Amino acid sequence: MNNALLKLSITDKDYPQQVTDILAGQSWIQGCVIRVADGIRWVELARRGEASPPESVLQQSLDSTGIVGSDTWLGFSQNSFLSESPEQYCMAIHVTDPEIGLTQLSEIYAALLSGIAQWHCYQQLQDRSIRTETILKIAAQWHGIKQTDQLILEIVEASTQLLEAERASLFLWDKENEQLVARPALGIVDTELRVPDDAGVVGEVVQSGYSMRIDEVDGQEQINRDVDNKLDFTTNNLICCPLRDRDGEVIGAFEVLNKKDGAFSSSDLKALEDLASHVAAALEEAQEVEQIIASRSLIAEQAAEGVSLIGECPQIVALRTTLDRIANTDLAVLILGENGTGKEVISQLLHFKSDRRDEPLVAVNCAAISESLLESELFGHVQGAFTDAREDREGKFELASRGTLLLDEIGDMSLSGQAKLLRVLEDKMVVRVGGSTPIHTDARVIAATNQDLSEMVREKRFREDLFYRLNVMTVELPALRERGEDILLLAEHFLKELSTRARRKAPKLSAAARKRLLAHHWPGNVRELRNMIERIIYLSDSNRIAAEDLSFANSQDEADGVISYHGTLNDATKNFQIELIRSQIKKCRGNMSEVARQLGLHRSNLYRKMGQLGMALEDE
Repeated sequence: MNNALLKLSITDKDYPQQVTDILAGQSWIQGCVIRVADGIRWVELARRGEASPPESVLQQSLDSTGIVGSDTWLGFSQNSFLSESPEQYCMAIHVTDPEIGLTQLSEIYAALLSGIAQWHCYQQLQDRSIRTETILKIAAQWHGIKQTDQLILEIVEASTQLLEAERASLFLWDKENEQLVARPALGIVDTELRVPDDAGVVGEVVQSGYSMRIDEVDGQEQINRDVDNKLDFTTNNLICCPLRDRDGEVIGAFEVLNKKDGAFSSSDLKALEDLASHVAAALEEAQEVEQIIASRSLIAEQAAEGVSLIGECPQIVALRTTLDRIANTDLAVLILGENGTGKEVISQLLHFKSDRRDEPLVAVNCAAISESLLESELFGHVQGAFTDAREDREGKFELASRGTLLLDEIGDMSLSGQAKLLRVLEDKMVVRVGGSTPIHTDARVIAATNQDLSEMVREKRFREDLFYRLNVMTVELPALRERGEDILLLAEHFLKELSTRARRKAPKLSAAARKRLLAHHWPGNVRELRNMIERIIYLSDSNRIAAEDLSFANSQDEADGVISYHGTLNDATKNFQIELIRSQIKKCRGNMSEVARQLGLHRSNLYRKMGQLGMALEDE
């Protein structure tokens, strides 16, 4: 069952039904139901079997972090991965024996719900992207409309179609007279509707500045029934958001009434808020082109949440320009830079700024995979291809098809591996190990290394034809020590980000601490800076960071070669190995191949040893 579940893709529209089908195939399962709770409403995503779970099981699962149940029903839930989304996902399993069910589900229930949550988040982001594009097209049509009434009518008609609602109205705030004026509203012909600016839902929205969603059951008392009676209309459910001007001041409210099929969702409210930003801009005769660009940028920012290129030094400013120019192309990119400079961040930015952002970004560390397994890792294998090949497996090229494939530490790939990689890049076809069927792949390839590939080509350690195939565009990252005041910008960024994560107030850097940060050599680059800030955030309670609070790994400020031999022999041996590897990394300026040679190890064995010692392997 586990293998069958792992083969499923969260990008498939019918992923939940596929999950229930697999579960229903187990002898101890009579049926199952997957639902999502959005506020007070349940929405069924998939089911197998006629029986329905007791409401008590569903409600208990929402309040629990584990498995709950009755005699024959077991339930469990998980919150949405999207911070602005209130949904909770619940799965209820109809079992023949609760004890067997608990035993079987205890190992997989978290993964089951995580997959459902990821699928739903993916669908929401896809729907949001489509809706945003629709909103952009709608907003573009408003350009050039001169009459306010005509513009508002276009707005409310578009909103009812977009959100599949019966009626919409746009209220402008007459603050002087303490009234909200709806002119016109869909369903209100030749009538200017005026209501007190503190009445009903629209009144609460303009006064508070917050959006609201009212369902058939929840919040009915907040609906202004006087307006319903005046217009001979019954409001069953609604969504309403504030309208703001360029300065953020509330200038009115945008209300949409009665979803034609069911009730409004949180994504409907988000769409209304997105539309409202264009409405306010149109009403103020703002430039629609700027609004469209801003909205498109918002889509990219949402896709690239948490990925940013911090810095204002000339190298970083030029790098941003280059990334903007090449991101939305299929050009192969070679990223050069010392360990810890941010090569993976650059690959993420290239991916999320491109049209491929909705597809996977797959990263492979070529140095961390032995030569015997690299071909299988990249190209996949068929069942029986070698001893441990118990089933067919997709390679990274297949997984990244239509997306982006990052080949990290490309300089450590063997010459035989380079030849096979070159063939795939030229033909855009892969053949799994042990197989014979060519499989098309459309992955954009980004390669990264901290080595001098040109020198390796001259030394015959890297294929010249592969070098030129990968080196269509070169992005070279500066070492942190070369970025001047960016060190302080990055430090402030990490202080804010990590303090938020630790739920504490961000401490301030003293003048002496800032001076010491600028003076440090930073052999570990951005990764070293981030790790040091993270230690301070979690180990210090002070709101001020003094110079002596900064502890640099392998710093000359500390005594060279001094190792603390406290604890057991095993602890001392481990500490010695860690310090020896760190000292070689510093000595070789992050060149891991040279570090491995100095230590008499193969590079993949060095990575394995670092992993055993708990040392960081990933590139920033």
